[in-house]
Amino acid sequence: MTNSTPVPRVSLKRASTGRTFGLLLLLSGLCVLGDPSLLLAKTKGKSSVPRPEPDLKILSLQAAPMPYRPQDGPFHFIATVQLPKEVDEHLMLEVSALVTSSSMTSLRFLSIRQPVNEHVQTTPSANGDTPQKHVQVDLEWDGLDHNKQQIPIGSYEYEVRVKLLSNGEKGQRTQMLSWPKRGKIVVKH
Repeated sequence: MTNSTPVPRVSLKRASTGRTFGLLLLLSGLCVLGDPSLLLAKTKGKSSVPRPEPDLKILSLQAAPMPYRPQDGPFHFIATVQLPKEVDEHLMLEVSALVTSSSMTSLRFLSIRQPVNEHVQTTPSANGDTPQKHVQVDLEWDGLDHNKQQIPIGSYEYEVRVKLLSNGEKGQRTQMLSWPKRGKIVVKH
């Protein structure tokens, strides 16, 4: 003989009344708040006003040789960087490149850091303002991925960025960041 506990009966009428009340509450909320798509819209969206370009810029980027054959030597990212008109002498300049395959199975991060005023060239400005400072930096890629394996034949994408870094109590901190330059590399053997 088994003991069974009685299951309370819920009236079908009461369950459907609760469901109806919930739907009415939802619909009234939508009427008060307006268009339902407005409820789903992001509050922090992109502004219609474009951000101004930072004073730290990549003026030109040469990526060579194209197509790239790893057995012929390294691949070069040669960036000409425009520094801000006024820059602290204690800052470091970092130029970095991220090379990725379309499947993201092969990737490589490259970076070089140097004092901001190392190898600086100045060009006088046309309107008599402070002369512009330029630096040319060469990043070399040996054709190896993050596992130090030779990359396979295919198409790769790259993104190059420039940062100004300051030394703080907890290490280096980014003071200024340039907009990235992107492109594609074709690897052949």
